[in-house]
Amino acid sequence: MRRRDFLKQTAIAAAALSASSLGPLAFGQRSLERRGTPKKVIIVGAGLAGLSAGYELTQAGHDVMILEARARPGGRVHTLRDAFSEGLYAEAGATRIPNHHHFTLKYAEFFGLALDPFQPPDSPTIYCARGQRIRVEPGQDVEWPYQLTPEERKLGLSGIRQKYIGSMYSELGDVTDPGWPPDAVKKYDQMNRSDFWRSRGASPGAIDLLSWGGFDDRADTVSALFMLRNAALNQKLTRFYKIRGGNDLLPKAFANRLAEKIRYAAPVARIERDGQGVKAVFLHAGSYQTVTGDYLICAVPFTVQKNIEVSPAFSVEKQTAIEQLPYRSVSKIFLQSRKRYWVDEGLNGFATTDLPIREVWDMTYKQPGTRGILQAYPMSYHSRRVAAMSENERISFALEQVELVYPGMRENFEGGVTKCWDDDEWARGATSFYKPGQINSLLPHVARPEGRVHFAGEHTSVWIDGWMQAALESGNRVAREVNAAL
Repeated sequence: MRRRDFLKQTAIAAAALSASSLGPLAFGQRSLERRGTPKKVIIVGAGLAGLSAGYELTQAGHDVMILEARARPGGRVHTLRDAFSEGLYAEAGATRIPNHHHFTLKYAEFFGLALDPFQPPDSPTIYCARGQRIRVEPGQDVEWPYQLTPEERKLGLSGIRQKYIGSMYSELGDVTDPGWPPDAVKKYDQMNRSDFWRSRGASPGAIDLLSWGGFDDRADTVSALFMLRNAALNQKLTRFYKIRGGNDLLPKAFANRLAEKIRYAAPVARIERDGQGVKAVFLHAGSYQTVTGDYLICAVPFTVQKNIEVSPAFSVEKQTAIEQLPYRSVSKIFLQSRKRYWVDEGLNGFATTDLPIREVWDMTYKQPGTRGILQAYPMSYHSRRVAAMSENERISFALEQVELVYPGMRENFEGGVTKCWDDDEWARGATSFYKPGQINSLLPHVARPEGRVHFAGEHTSVWIDGWMQAALESGNRVAREVNAAL
């Protein structure tokens, strides 16, 4: 599909999107039906996974208590508001909603939250690669500054992706099947992405282009099978949305309906479990308190889970998964601009680059006013570098880089703020992923219950990769598990 056609589809779809077009039956979702006496369920974490699990279980008549370490709901869905002028806001965490993420769309529609397109349609954008700043008009073919074969150059980026990634989809099978992956594709878990592309015949230049704007295997090596599953899940992706007014309106909508069931500033320190029930020991107002239940749902990242004492200990396989599952380092640096000068130049405020900031996003598209916010988005090695800087150093770093992509930021700069998820005590990373070999060794144990303790969170979902969809899907899954437990 040419870029012009893609952008036109985005505009048409955004205009057509409404509550009436997103009825619950369209997603095949059915409410839980409780059988037997209500269960008392303790949920650790009030991110979207814990909130959706708590909401669905409450609707089924179960007795739920949610323990949240922070003083707010949402976890890694976090909208920054106070740092900016004139009511502007920006997403420090999960930002985009793909058009095929049915759980996120379902709940947004259910709670009456309006959606806006994530970026403007039919407008030029900026690519930066190998020292070149390339302005790309809608429908324009890009002359990539990489040493590609004649066939690869003729194919273009989308054709290269199809040749070296998309052609594999039929071999993968149903990537949403709980028993995935089939034996025939497990060999791809032993490769990183670059090795896999090389084995498919990709030139060094094509490998660089496929890695452009994303992970660098030299810094954080990623399982090729993990990459292939994510790509297969996104075959129906054509456009992105965001929640009008801020994505934190979604966790707030859950929390408003669960208010009396949530204890904030209540980090869990210890879980006790046996065949009869569970206990959670949490810190609140300087003293430890204990709550008992029939079942417990851990809905926090494994980076946080590993610091919670468990007695008796989980299985060796579960403990290994908790200790070894890696999390991606992601930082976001927001620069407030006196005006949206990029719009005056006919640009959309978005860019993909091979610079340390990786991508630039206009966070104020569809927000009122004339001031703007551009977000720099370092990841992996460069994010860890940013995390080691002071706040002022981070902002100066981003200001220098964004100036290369969208000249004029220095002249219009009014202030900045940063979020490094490595620094967040209750996250310690942005999103989980699998290194080579870990799909085979860790995946079977990540979401598996341990007696009366169940597990939710984006890391336990097939939609793993930092999406709100992953948290919501896992919350629904674990609610079904607990509801069905005897």
